[in-house]
Amino acid sequence: MDTKQRILDEALTLFSEKGYANVFVGDIAERVGIKAPSLYKHYKSKKAIFDAIIDKMNESFAEQAKAMQINGSDAVADAEIYKGLPEEQLLKLGRQFFLYFLHDDYNQKFRKMLTLEQFHDEDLAKIYSRIYVDDPLSYQGMLFGFMVTSGILKTDNVQIMTLHFYAPIYYLLTICDREPDREPEALKLLDDHIKQFDRIYGREN
Repeated sequence: MDTKQRILDEALTLFSEKGYANVFVGDIAERVGIKAPSLYKHYKSKKAIFDAIIDKMNESFAEQAKAMQINGSDAVADAEIYKGLPEEQLLKLGRQFFLYFLHDDYNQKFRKMLTLEQFHDEDLAKIYSRIYVDDPLSYQGMLFGFMVTSGILKTDNVQIMTLHFYAPIYYLLTICDREPDREPEALKLLDDHIKQFDRIYGREN
């Protein structure tokens, strides 16, 4: 592993353990085993390290989506894929995404850091909302909106439909963050949730 990657890995670990505000560049350099001036050759500031961590997470998500044969960011393209999936495949995709966000090292540590910092740093609170609430709701809202327009799903309120879908998933994710032993229970509830959502809103298989 090269030094730049080690800096990101160790920085995120420290952020998740102590909180972003309580970690300094010197702490990161010490954990990596280099001097602070050497770290600055790779990243100009702690903020630059933070931004690079987000970029790394975005790259990882794109790779995961590609492996699952979906786009992950283009809602219209993904709607064309989802509308023809049998329920069994839909459940499989739901589990794959859930387990990715739950167990991916960067996502897990990043979520823990933002959970710690959201009440102390307004900017980090906004990042938390954007990454784990606003962006997923925006993507899923566009996805469901296209599927409603195409007659695949039925509702008179896409925004509420989107909340109905995403809120339980986010709830199950946070439960597993706090109580990892509840993962089997959460996966069963996730399956049941997707099946019921399918029945309520009338996706055609």
